[in-house]
Amino acid sequence: MNKYLIKPGTKVNLSKLDPDDKGDFEGGKKEGKEELKNLNLRLQELQELLYAEHKHTLLIVLQGIDTAGKDGTINHVFEGVNPQGVHVVSFKVPSQEELDHDYLWRIHKQTPRKGEIGIFNRSHYEDVLVVRIHSLAPEEVWKKRFDHINAFENMLVEEGVAILKFFLYIDKDEQKERFQARLDDPTKHWKFNPGDLQERERWPEYIQAYEDVLSKTSTKCAPWYVIPSNRKWYRNLVVAETIIKTLEGFDMKYPEADWKPEEIVIV
Repeated sequence: MNKYLIKPGTKVNLSKLDPDDKGDFEGGKKEGKEELKNLNLRLQELQELLYAEHKHTLLIVLQGIDTAGKDGTINHVFEGVNPQGVHVVSFKVPSQEELDHDYLWRIHKQTPRKGEIGIFNRSHYEDVLVVRIHSLAPEEVWKKRFDHINAFENMLVEEGVAILKFFLYIDKDEQKERFQARLDDPTKHWKFNPGDLQERERWPEYIQAYEDVLSKTSTKCAPWYVIPSNRKWYRNLVVAETIIKTLEGFDMKYPEADWKPEEIVIV
């Protein structure tokens, strides 16, 4: 996991990272899926403990270019986890009400409560990605947002929220295959938007924007992980292991009852 961590102050060059990497894992897709089942069980245990103890909070941020697998990661990594303790938010184009506030307003009110795992499918980082590429705000405006975001996340951490940020990294050829798969399958047509091809033409701009995000906002308290995501099964393994390691680090315990179980008689 640590090999995918972006250390604070690192200048990121995505061309030097391999989206097809599978690390030291010696198995293939079949073995990876079997291992994920074990991780799912462990994550279920830890999520229940997190919810019961009601002391800690985990926020997971998922970012990636179109078809990188944000939805798939959520579906597979959290399979079997009690939805009562997981809060998923997908940030779309801002509503008029949201535009009438500062850009972090809609983000802050969706942060998870104690005992919850919150998952952002896209996030506040759209305001230094899409906003930048489509010139929705002047450069002098969106450039300041790196510092805003770092301060915002630092505040959340100081208030007891642990933050994990995953950039799901695929290459352009893999994106082409995934777009084609959506076109070939009528049940996936709803996931395809012809406008996505216009965004694909701006691939170099998105890569540059993501490199800046990763370089400027991976901090000690809220680190970025660049997850090789050409292999979906390996992507899921790394994300699941990182989440589990973080939850285990909370050193959680089930709360003790304020009554004596031995004195309870059920008739």
